[in-house]
Amino acid sequence: MADAPDHPSDHRPHGPGPGPSPADGAARDSADEPGRGPGHAPADAPRGVRLAYAALTAGRDALAAGARRLGWTPALLAYPGYAGPGGARVLGRVLLAPPGVEPSRRRGLPGWRRFLTLELPDQAVEVHLPGTAVTAVSDGSGLLDVVVDAALPPGPTDVRLSAPGVAARPDVRGVVHTAPAGPVRGVVCDVDDTVWVTGLSRPLVAFWRTVARSSAQRHPVPGVAGLLRALVRDEPHAPVVYLSNGTWNLNGPVVRFLRRHRFPAGPVLMTDWGVTPERWFRDGRQHKRDTLERLVRELPHVRWVLVGDDGEHDPAVYRDLAQRHPDAVEAVAVRQVAPGSRPVVDAEGDVPVVSAPDGRALLEALEPHLGRPRRPSTD
Repeated sequence: MADAPDHPSDHRPHGPGPGPSPADGAARDSADEPGRGPGHAPADAPRGVRLAYAALTAGRDALAAGARRLGWTPALLAYPGYAGPGGARVLGRVLLAPPGVEPSRRRGLPGWRRFLTLELPDQAVEVHLPGTAVTAVSDGSGLLDVVVDAALPPGPTDVRLSAPGVAARPDVRGVVHTAPAGPVRGVVCDVDDTVWVTGLSRPLVAFWRTVARSSAQRHPVPGVAGLLRALVRDEPHAPVVYLSNGTWNLNGPVVRFLRRHRFPAGPVLMTDWGVTPERWFRDGRQHKRDTLERLVRELPHVRWVLVGDDGEHDPAVYRDLAQRHPDAVEAVAVRQVAPGSRPVVDAEGDVPVVSAPDGRALLEALEPHLGRPRRPSTD
């Protein structure tokens, strides 16, 4: 079963605890939002994709039926979410698990074992926020992604997930990070080769690090934790969002890695690998573009510093967002993957774009272009 996020109290910034929220709330399924696949392949999808997706779905359903006969029941994972003026985005996943196995409590698994999961679609999940309880349904890949109409105080708020009618399973607790209402700086940060060393420019090395190692064996990119802390040091409850093309199965290990290496707490927005309802493989560039557009739409009062690396397509995706939403982007910071690179200062329109080999050099290059100077923060 997949590794899962720690309890939210293990990964949250210091600050006020949850406060009261309205008793009336409603859930909006996010299935029509970018990044969410429907339960069935659309009729205009390529024929091969439709056949492959149908075969995979049928195989999963057959496995699920057999697992249920063996006594397996729905189990929940809670992923960190975020909230703004339009409500709280609650994230999680529903799996089938054998009796006595709680996926939310498993730790230290090698990478390949995190992919041995049996996701459960169309499962009702009760979402409990302070003063609000709604029922949502997992999508075709077992993902729970729902926007709850709830007014939450700035900072982290506990969320509780439960599966109705599954008495043998404990409720699972997660966290929603709420941005303050006024204008604020936020950070979007890539994960692979920006937060931790993956080596995507060397596919075999990246594959080995992903499937053979646990998060405890991964190494942080020097200086990036300090860079992120410095960017939000003067912004109470500033939103920090981690954006990755990694699979949701790795969400828990990433969350624990961030906490262990003192990165600011925040949601880790990921995707699924393999055949989707519309195509053979998830489009990583489109996933990032769609997620950034959604963040701009749902958190319109935030000006983002976009942090990534030049090992893949972060520079192009970030520059594209700066072109389309220059008022929503304060700066772009790109970590240079190639050894021996030298800092470069550029611009996309009025948005500064800086490149440097590590987090400390990025902060030094960014400081003259930010609203006010930031003191370097040691890792």
